Amino acid sequence: MEVQNKYIVIKHHIEDAPKEAIFELKTGTIALSVAPGSDDIIVKNLYISIDPYQINRMKLSSSSQGTSSFAAPINPGEAIDGAVIGKVVASGNAKFQKDDLVLGVFTWAQYSLVKEGSILRKLESSEFPLSYYLGVLGFNGLSAYAGFLELCKPQKGEKVFISAAGGAVGNVVGQYAKLLGCYVVGCAGTQKKVELLKKELGFDEAFNYKEEKDLNYALKRYFPDGIDVYFDNVGGETLEAAVANMRIFGRVAVCGVISEYSSGGRKASPNMLDIVYKRISIRGFLAADFLNVFEDFLSKTSDYLRTGKLKTIEDISSGVESIPSAFVGLFKGDNIGKKVISLAEE
Repeated sequence: MEVQNKYIVIKHHIEDAPKEAIFELKTGTIALSVAPGSDDIIVKNLYISIDPYQINRMKLSSSSQGTSSFAAPINPGEAIDGAVIGKVVASGNAKFQKDDLVLGVFTWAQYSLVKEGSILRKLESSEFPLSYYLGVLGFNGLSAYAGFLELCKPQKGEKVFISAAGGAVGNVVGQYAKLLGCYVVGCAGTQKKVELLKKELGFDEAFNYKEEKDLNYALKRYFPDGIDVYFDNVGGETLEAAVANMRIFGRVAVCGVISEYSSGGRKASPNMLDIVYKRISIRGFLAADFLNVFEDFLSKTSDYLRTGKLKTIEDISSGVESIPSAFVGLFKGDNIGKKVISLAEE
């Protein structure tokens, strides 16, 4: 039996900020069965993760391409892949049975034809919504957990600053920091996000960076004695201002640089004298670097969710057709928390 299968491609490579017009919705067909002797697996996609790093895959060239299989370039007309949760509808592979729930790197489509190596893990039944495994219990949560706790080695009472704190990773970092007993300040791009951080997620302070004429002065206001840990999601001027306000032996974890992903973003140029004389450590990382702590992360984060110590913020849109606007919205700051596309009920 064959069914129609809607999927998303790019018409040409992205040169600057993404626009909806660069994407195209296509319709093909896919068989909901596998040939005898084949090890193919057919997956009905349920939830698709929308992540800003994908823009670097859509460029003609990027320094990120070639560093990881997750960052492999995407060519115009090719189906785009990313983190997806789905249900197996047919399998020629003995390791996967019909109705298994799986998380892996599948296409931005209604259905995906996948090989075993594309499946990262099976998902057993859980008290948590499936979408959590793309966000707080997935690579976003692991980025927050490992980038903050493993790289920055924070101590109780230290001063922590987080950029894009209303996003999928930043809001979780802030909550981890508060659970550890740190003083936490986040910045975001709307007053709605600022209020969310302070009133719902427990940040000590938060501010709208778009309303600040001088980020350096703003950070001096919130951190008169300096910053111990900066969790960077944006790069650019924010990184410069954070470095200028770091304390001696300050630590910076660079998770993303969304302000620099398009050619219009100004590249960060932190004061190197500050870095040398304050002995500041700056480290970029990928969640995949820390798969060795994944089980520990999953156990602890699940406990925090179970006891209500950690809150989950999701921004969910429906249907393959909503993917272009959802992706473009990431670069406009439209999303609050983790952006997910819902395609079908389990």
